[in-house]
Amino acid sequence: MVGLLMIGVQAVAGPLAVAPVEFRDVPQTYSVEGLVEATRQSTVSAQISGRVKEVSFDVGDRVNKGQVILRIDEREAVQALAGSQAQVMQAQANVQNAKATLDRSQQLFAQKFISQAALDKAQVDYQVATAQAAASVAGAGQASLAHGYTSVVAPFSGVVSARLVELGEMVAPGKPLMTGFDPVDMRVVVSVPQYKLGEIGAKPEVSVEVPSLDRWIKSASTRVQPIADARTHSTQVRVYLPANETGLYPGMFVRAHFVVGRTKKLVIPKSAVLRRSEVVAAYVVNDQGGVILRQIRVGEAETDGMVEVLSGLRAGEKVAMDPVKAGMK
Repeated sequence: MVGLLMIGVQAVAGPLAVAPVEFRDVPQTYSVEGLVEATRQSTVSAQISGRVKEVSFDVGDRVNKGQVILRIDEREAVQALAGSQAQVMQAQANVQNAKATLDRSQQLFAQKFISQAALDKAQVDYQVATAQAAASVAGAGQASLAHGYTSVVAPFSGVVSARLVELGEMVAPGKPLMTGFDPVDMRVVVSVPQYKLGEIGAKPEVSVEVPSLDRWIKSASTRVQPIADARTHSTQVRVYLPANETGLYPGMFVRAHFVVGRTKKLVIPKSAVLRRSEVVAAYVVNDQGGVILRQIRVGEAETDGMVEVLSGLRAGEKVAMDPVKAGMK
């Protein structure tokens, strides 16, 4: 839940701190289970054929943008580049020869020693040689680019989530090599039934509960996708989390709590709840400072450390904030 004020704490019976059991006006929510995914994730694939000769990172490793994560045997690419460069030199020599022939033909034509047809042929030969030289330069550039593909670099900073090749393995263009994600920007993807979209609104207020971390995170922004699943009649909602949320990684199970209204609930601090096996209880502190353990039934946890009390406590009573100290007392 969002928007609760912290219940005031007072000290009784020495260091024992208590909090009142009272009704609070809290948001009413609609909860949906979902999964965490990275806003930016990608799979790097091979762009040339060859044998993998070096793998620099493995699953879980942190990679910076531009770092070489894998190398492919470059010997074939080196030979192709050398051949292309030789073709460029040959084409440039042909251009020089054709240019010299054209210059001589123009001089001879001016002196009327050759015909117009001979001059035209010299001009065409020069143009052909120039075009062939341009094609050779382009081919050399492509070979140089292919040579650069032998070193596979990280497109962005992130964490390696999957390694799909082994050292010595042959790869071909399009073969997936590694998958990574950027842990800085994460989001939660949930499917909301169509009949609930009107209640949550176009820009819903959402809090994300991470049960495995016992943490609540308020969303940074939310986007309702403008398309529905024809099979489940639900719409995907993306809940974007604040940057640099530690402990989160793609695939984690979470719950998204959408605010759909407000209601009053009887609440106590979550820290006051004592759980022993299947027993849920709280230490009630009376006006004389006496402490009594009372079994209670709790409901949903709130976003700011509060929990709903369904039975076992009455408004106006006080509970110990620290059950361990209360038990010792």
